[in-house]
Amino acid sequence: MELLLEPLGYDFMVRALLTTVLAAVVSAVLSCWLVLIGWSLMGDAVSHAVLPGVVLAYIVGAPFALGALVFALVAVTLIGVVRNTSRVKEDAAIGIVFSSLFALGLVLISVTPSQTDLNHIIFGNLLGVSVPDLIQVLVLGVVALVVLILKRRDLTLYAFDPTHAHAIGLSPRRLGALLLGLLALTSVVALQTVGVVLVVAMLIIPGATAYLLTDRFSRMLLIAPSISAVCSVAGIYLSYYLDTASGAMVVLAQGTVFALVYLFSPRQGLIGTRLAKARRRRQAVPAGPA
Repeated sequence: MELLLEPLGYDFMVRALLTTVLAAVVSAVLSCWLVLIGWSLMGDAVSHAVLPGVVLAYIVGAPFALGALVFALVAVTLIGVVRNTSRVKEDAAIGIVFSSLFALGLVLISVTPSQTDLNHIIFGNLLGVSVPDLIQVLVLGVVALVVLILKRRDLTLYAFDPTHAHAIGLSPRRLGALLLGLLALTSVVALQTVGVVLVVAMLIIPGATAYLLTDRFSRMLLIAPSISAVCSVAGIYLSYYLDTASGAMVVLAQGTVFALVYLFSPRQGLIGTRLAKARRRRQAVPAGPA
């Protein structure tokens, strides 16, 4: 009990835990759709493209979340424009846009005089989360989560069969735009915890882990946030006692769980499926004469 309660005696640890769990849950719920649709690269693009928006927001004195959200939407728009108006395919358009915007952000950081270390935008500053930051993450996270819950049926149909969605009166284009907007919003939420570089991990790993554990999407929506929340708490505690980077430790915990599931999942695991087959073969062999 002392090991569990000692970190909670510090306000900055309590704020870090609350912020991380909220960001992890929202990111994990969204990651279920990203994994099904195959938008892993899109998540990577949006999470990196917000960097210049955050720096510009700092320069003009605006909230970081506002600048990040604007540039996330700019990135999504640019990717669509390049894809639809040229012979360049989507994966190439994503790579061009996100790498260019990320480079712009790095340049802006290098030329911006600042009393604040802007590098925490890239790598996260979880233990430095203030009360206003926590409120900001709470508001944005709740908005994203509520929209995902309310539109879950439409978004799920869009992920599995956009043609059928169109046939029953839904607009795949609008649903795709809604999902991209939620991706931008969630990236801003996760940005505060793990920074630009590791946001994509929180947006992909939980959904991929749940995908290996179940064939039902409704269960994915429960498994992914549960795993992500547990890994977040474990990562924060480990970073406290091992004196390591908090955001990176959270992502490392998620990666470790994915590796274990990948190896030992009874249905999809590399080793687990072989063990299950060997067990069934042993059970199928009739017993010899006494």
